[in-house]
Amino acid sequence: MPDTPIRALVVDDETDVQFLFTQKFRREVRKGVLEFVFATSGEEALEKLRHGEAADVVMVLSDINMPGMSGLELLTAIRKEFPDLQVYMVTAYDDGKLETTALQSGARGYITKPIDFSTLKNEVFGLEAA
Repeated sequence: MPDTPIRALVVDDETDVQFLFTQKFRREVRKGVLEFVFATSGEEALEKLRHGEAADVVMVLSDINMPGMSGLELLTAIRKEFPDLQVYMVTAYDDGKLETTALQSGARGYITKPIDFSTLKNEVFGLEAA
């Protein structure tokens, strides 16, 4: 178990995502293994990364389709300003072209909804799925 929690920023314009992540990872959060910061837009995510509570996150999981700044635009901005952050794109659309674009733009991975949380625990966070 890591000494400090893995801090992840989850970016999605659908507010139920926060509840879903909080529920699915409640054990890991309670044990201090994971911490989540949430943003409902790309703009809010960048603001939190630059100045706020997400200044020390190591990973970003971002929806692709959001009003305003898209997830791909956010990915480009993060790659420029925070090149060491791991960014995973999340989408309801299993689109090979979109996946290729995301990966070529610097995404670490491409996750389709509905999210398989045991795969997310194991492959993204490097934790044993309970």
